[in-house]
Amino acid sequence: MRGGRHVAAVTSADFDLAAGQCLALVGESGCGKSVLASALLGLLPGNAQTSGTATVGGTELLGAGERTLARAVRGRLIGLVPQSPAAHLTPVRTVGAQIEETLRALAGTPRKQAREAAVAAAERAAFPADHLDRYPHELSGGLAQRAATALALIGGAPLLLADEPTTGLDRDLVDRTVDELRRHTRDGETARALLMITHDLAAAERIADRVAVMYAGRIVELADARDFFGAPGPRHPYARGLLDALPERDFTPIPGLPPELGDLPEGCAFAARCDRATGRCGTLPAFESGVACHHPAALPEKEARRA
Repeated sequence: MRGGRHVAAVTSADFDLAAGQCLALVGESGCGKSVLASALLGLLPGNAQTSGTATVGGTELLGAGERTLARAVRGRLIGLVPQSPAAHLTPVRTVGAQIEETLRALAGTPRKQAREAAVAAAERAAFPADHLDRYPHELSGGLAQRAATALALIGGAPLLLADEPTTGLDRDLVDRTVDELRRHTRDGETARALLMITHDLAAAERIADRVAVMYAGRIVELADARDFFGAPGPRHPYARGLLDALPERDFTPIPGLPPELGDLPEGCAFAARCDRATGRCGTLPAFESGVACHHPAALPEKEARRA
């Protein structure tokens, strides 16, 4: 709600995700990525969702009551690896105590066995067992991230939701964090799906099987990661602009600023910043063949025949 009127933060986000796969949801700040995550976890006000559906393991998430969300969804169907994990850990309790409490709540671990189980849970997330008696403020950024990952894995959730998991980490820690998340996603019998929300395209390239690009509340491109980061590259002009803005590429920023979500144009929201825009862009493009654009880059010949 803004100025007495409703603002649509997410208007179109359609994707599926299987065990063992990672989907990286990328885009500039304010495009709706974290709002989408909050919707899946039931953390938005009850009147925030006006349409749509989202299911994990046959359970409908959107519109589910708080009882269902608390007992069946959070931790059991969706394990959250939060942005700024140190801020999500209880500051007055040790990491071990928090892991033990989560084990008792989600896995039904008896109190007498909780410590031994906490050591095992920590080791699965590469968190050193000799740090379990430390408080969150005593952890480095990388260790806090691993503690949060250990908590997210306890309930055996089939979906891991990592919301900006590399924020505030140096490049080496980013790579290690991403590698750990990839290991938990593809780890044999315990393989699970991973939805990673990030603005870090280098991290997305390292882990993702597919990439979804969000702009102004819509997914405007959904592509195989190898095609997106390699050849033929992104098809939407905004997605191409994101890659071109990287220092290791052209280092050319996208001109202008994203539109206010409460004041979106009737047509393509990217048109004012796009060098391909024509009068046709005054109408909203449909999402077809993996892209929502009136003037996308051409599909490779074999893909064009398939489409």
